[in-house]
Amino acid sequence: MSSRREFITLLGGAAAAWPLAARAQQPVMPLVGLVNARSREASERHAAAFRKGLNEAGYVEGQNVTVEYHWLSGQYDRLPTLMADLVRRRVAVIATPGTTPAALAAKAATTTIPIVFGVAEDPVKLGLVASLARPSGNATGINNFFNEVVAKRLELLHELVPKAARIAVLVNPANAPSADATLREIPEAAHAIGLQTQVLNASTSREIEAAFATLVRERADALFMAPDAFFISRRVQFVTLAARYGIPTAHNAREEVEAGGLMSYGTDNLDMWRHVGGYTGQILKGAKPADLPVMQATKFEFVINLQTARALGLEVPPQLLASVDEVIE
Repeated sequence: MSSRREFITLLGGAAAAWPLAARAQQPVMPLVGLVNARSREASERHAAAFRKGLNEAGYVEGQNVTVEYHWLSGQYDRLPTLMADLVRRRVAVIATPGTTPAALAAKAATTTIPIVFGVAEDPVKLGLVASLARPSGNATGINNFFNEVVAKRLELLHELVPKAARIAVLVNPANAPSADATLREIPEAAHAIGLQTQVLNASTSREIEAAFATLVRERADALFMAPDAFFISRRVQFVTLAARYGIPTAHNAREEVEAGGLMSYGTDNLDMWRHVGGYTGQILKGAKPADLPVMQATKFEFVINLQTARALGLEVPPQLLASVDEVIE
């Protein structure tokens, strides 16, 4: 009897151990840390575009990869601590689509963990890669040129609102790369077409309110916004204030115009997120960032909200309307 009880006990113990052993043998899914300056609520389509890129590379979130989303809601000061945490946990890839400060923070935090970025200007000048064709190091991604078409965006605003002589330029000082690039390009571009500019700063929703109060008090004729993911996430606030005060606005992202902004000129944001997802998937498969050339965005979009133009009393010149990629009624 004793021997039989011992046998049953051993058998039961072995059976109980089998699920544990099976779980131990299951492969651990790679973890991707995605960091962006937007808010979670403003990023559903972009996260879906990132996942589409992953899918095209053979990865499905929840099945063979885990994606951990970190939405900063404009709190760029969180970046050093956040990147240190991702490095400490040794995530498989750090993805920073559309947030240049996040890419720079990731590069400062690690020289080994792969980084896939989407930045607004030349990543060689930013110090992220050695060259576009041969990135070297641990980072690669896509340049979407948002900071490099400032003059063109201002020129289009001038054509759309020819009576505007004084332009308020809003930058987010917490996003230094974007603010610096905009303030570097604006003076010459404005002088070339006879415009006066006034620079305003905003890093929070309260400061956005204050900036509008200032531009109204100073009688600015239009608002030119520097590229910034936080600004995009606050697009409803911008559109509401612009409508209240009758201010034409120029943006870099079409989603701001879809929300009611007057015009935008820039590259396809969703396409950039998809490409970042695709490169992330390739790296998970074993590719090295150093062997993946930096992509250059090629699709530029000029979008006008015709309903907003009418509300502002603007008549879009036929020749300008002919050059628009999309008109939102």
